[in-house]
Amino acid sequence: MSDTPIYNRVAVIGLGLIGSSLCRRMKRDGLAAHVAGHARSAATRETSMALGFLDSVHESAADAVDDADLVVLCVPVGANAAVAEAIGPSLKSGATVTDVGSVKMAVIRDVGPHLPDGVHLVPGHPVAGTEHSGPESGFPELFEDRYCILTPAAGTDQKAVDRVSDLWQRAGSKVELLDAHHHDRVLGITSHLPHLIAYTIVGTASDLEHQLRREDTENGDLIETREVIKYSAGGFRDFTRIAASDPVMWRDIFLNNREAVLELLGRFVEDLTALQRSIRWGEGDALEDFFTRTRAVRRDVIDMKQAGSFNPTEREEE
Repeated sequence: MSDTPIYNRVAVIGLGLIGSSLCRRMKRDGLAAHVAGHARSAATRETSMALGFLDSVHESAADAVDDADLVVLCVPVGANAAVAEAIGPSLKSGATVTDVGSVKMAVIRDVGPHLPDGVHLVPGHPVAGTEHSGPESGFPELFEDRYCILTPAAGTDQKAVDRVSDLWQRAGSKVELLDAHHHDRVLGITSHLPHLIAYTIVGTASDLEHQLRREDTENGDLIETREVIKYSAGGFRDFTRIAASDPVMWRDIFLNNREAVLELLGRFVEDLTALQRSIRWGEGDALEDFFTRTRAVRRDVIDMKQAGSFNPTEREEE
């Protein structure tokens, strides 16, 4: 593997978990000669420079991308159009724009029209993360042994695709190419629907706890502990970790992948109804067969080394 930089100047727009982790990796391993960054918050920009993972920080996204060979959009999916419109006039010919979002059709729709001729769009999605956010939460090993999916449209300059692929591979990822529409359906079931379920379960538990507290208070019994938290078993803890993810990011994901999520949610409700029926009618064999089949999926996840990521602070992957 070459030790020379892949890009002379990389501009990272958005300095949260993913953006700051990529910057750290590029700085540590010399993947870019100059790493420029932009964040809307002055406090985030100041913190990012203090943490040392940028060579320069810029108040405007347009200034950050000036003379950049690669621009990485690390903002919520819903912000891509406005950012692309702002940076479009400042992009130099031959530059490549990529992103890290979990919905790819929306990126093609929102970013592509704002890019001038001669600028290449290579949408990307590193399948890695934690429930933490902000520039302090990043670490360079975040992408180690994780998949990074690229979804370039047909006819995209192959050299541009290869360079983005090289960047993610040298950042530790295993790179695969998918059709953007197919990506959104696959991630709908592996990521988006599980997050929606986690938000729902945690929200239902919270509502139930408030109801129980009201009922006991009305009966003269003051509850001094929060039972849902006090008696949390491993399953509920996992749901709370997922449900702690960035609300803005996940709002945008659901709104921009709504067709796939709604289709998958319908299938999930049908399966849940079947399980409900089996429990009601005491169909133990049906339940055991279903649980045996789903248990095998977990073993496949472990065998493919996707059960967790290296994390020096013991944070878990989303």
